[in-house]
Amino acid sequence: MNNGTMPNESNDTILTVAGLKTYFPVRRGFGAAKRFVRAVDGVDLAVRRGRTLGLVGESGSGKTTVGRTILRLIPAAAGTVSFAGQDVLSLAGKSLRDLRRRIQIIFQDPVGSLNPRMTVGDIVGEPLKVHRIVPRRQRRQRVGQLLERVGLSAAYIRRYPHEFSGGQRQRIGIARALASEPDFIICDEPVSALDVSIQAQILNLLSDLQDELGLSYLFIAHNLAVVEHFADEVAVMYLGRIVEQAPRDQLYAQPTHPYTESLLSAVPRPEPSRSSDRIRLTGEMPSPISPPTGCPFHPRCPLTRAKATEMDASQRRTILSDSQPVQVVARCTTETPTLRPLPNDPGHCHACGLRQ
Repeated sequence: MNNGTMPNESNDTILTVAGLKTYFPVRRGFGAAKRFVRAVDGVDLAVRRGRTLGLVGESGSGKTTVGRTILRLIPAAAGTVSFAGQDVLSLAGKSLRDLRRRIQIIFQDPVGSLNPRMTVGDIVGEPLKVHRIVPRRQRRQRVGQLLERVGLSAAYIRRYPHEFSGGQRQRIGIARALASEPDFIICDEPVSALDVSIQAQILNLLSDLQDELGLSYLFIAHNLAVVEHFADEVAVMYLGRIVEQAPRDQLYAQPTHPYTESLLSAVPRPEPSRSSDRIRLTGEMPSPISPPTGCPFHPRCPLTRAKATEMDASQRRTILSDSQPVQVVARCTTETPTLRPLPNDPGHCHACGLRQ
């Protein structure tokens, strides 16, 4: 945002992310990297205590990288991450370990995220051991309580992950995240690998845990229908940047960024007659190695092309898109829009240079 503040920033904010960048080097041989994958390229976020921020976007937009950078599983190239007043990116040693007790993650893959050589008791009990939360003699009892809290039997403590279904494995992952008694959990597409019949059960469990324990969530997903059901606020991500953020009901009812409009138009509706309202984007998402100049969405933006037809030649520019010349608004190709609040609604922010 231009004024240096965060979207929806207030005294009850538990996590603040400002200007976060995460780049991955592209090397050929053993030489120094000359190019970088800009997976996260200047992200601003704010999550309120006891609430859920949904982070949505196409695959490859950088959502998971944001979550893992916040956790320090991936190093940040630039920016700041503040959790409950602590500078996350500057912590080390015991301070970083203490922080990781308060911030946990639920992974997308309930199979790959569990060690197949460890029993459920060892998997869920490991955070209790690492952070010395309960004495050793009480660890087994505490693990049993955690399993029962997520809807599993305490008798499963000696079983291995391969003996469970996908939904049960995800419940084990949730129990492991709860073991350290966190304040904030990053949910990295926790239901995308599950059957539809199981997804609602896991979402209801996460909602119940939030109400009971006062948890805050960063809920990463590409299914907008799930996010509409679960999140309080929604941030839309495209090519490493946040292009719109607003309260859930407002964003779904009145999206202002063309990319958000296209995503919402693709959500299946019960009225087949409205299928013609879908906005079909041309081309694929550009490479994060060499992103477009100006607005990252302009090569695919229907609003940019529509506006170009209304302007004179000095305000238009011809680019090649899918090997065909396309007239676009010149400012969209040269000016990178920043995330800013709408004039009549500071809680609703977007990054579109054509809509004020």
